[in-house]
Amino acid sequence: MQKAVIAAIDWGTSSFRFWLLDQAGLPLAEVRSDQGMASLRPEDYGPVLEEALNKSSAPLNMPVLICGMAGSAQGWQSAPYVDLPANLSNLHEAACKIDDIDRDVRILPGLAQRMPERPDVMRGEETLLLGATLAQGVEERTVCLPGTHSKWAQISEGKVKGFGTSMTGEIFSLLATSSTLSHFTEVHQEVAKDPHFVGAVAEGLSSPGDLMQKLFSVRAGPLLFGQQVAEGATARLSGLLIGTEIAAFGKKHKEILLVAAGKLSEAYATALDVAGIKFQQVDAEVLIRAGLRYAASSIWPERFSQ
Repeated sequence: MQKAVIAAIDWGTSSFRFWLLDQAGLPLAEVRSDQGMASLRPEDYGPVLEEALNKSSAPLNMPVLICGMAGSAQGWQSAPYVDLPANLSNLHEAACKIDDIDRDVRILPGLAQRMPERPDVMRGEETLLLGATLAQGVEERTVCLPGTHSKWAQISEGKVKGFGTSMTGEIFSLLATSSTLSHFTEVHQEVAKDPHFVGAVAEGLSSPGDLMQKLFSVRAGPLLFGQQVAEGATARLSGLLIGTEIAAFGKKHKEILLVAAGKLSEAYATALDVAGIKFQQVDAEVLIRAGLRYAASSIWPERFSQ
């Protein structure tokens, strides 16, 4: 039986994903919950972590490496940003150690693009990008990382040279739950195979400047043309937003690496097909574990040489 050498955590805004990893980075145990940054106070992080460690029967000397929003100013403890161009293999050098805790717990840094005309930041995605350079051998590629705040990053020679963020997921959630469109939309509906989604992606791609008018059509259509249009409202809303995102970030690229999982992965894969953009699709969870494993082996090499 393989021995766990590290506890690895992707601690996001709304989710907590915990794994005990062996030397090869394979998960031996996992704990998942919705105890993300948005629902926690700084003093809550330690107990949530210890609960996961206890559930997985981790030993007391097990070190912990975290990526994501636990390192934000609103999280457990603020981890620094590494400025671009950022060498992904050196991320571990800027990891911060959690104070006032008996266990060795560290949080990886985020990345900062300090350009007055295009300021941007990321937390968690940098570890996915590290995993991509390791697992996929990515040397020079544009990488799309869909999510609440989708990232489009340019990697060259193992470094992040630039990136941009689209608030697609957050805007979709706000419109689908808190706007006048909410009467016709459902956040968790699958959309990738809906013909309304495909058509709306094409609209977003061809005329992104009309997004504000087209968004209102998600409401006006069901009011004027009835139930059949209403049934496609969620797919249309999602398609317009994703199509507009790809028009802004993806249309100039002939091929990209799509890092995603689940329904979101299916939606973006369909949208990229509509856009005529070639892509290689990889599982985000595989890459996040690969990135965490590599950084952990650089921080605690003795644990990976036993």
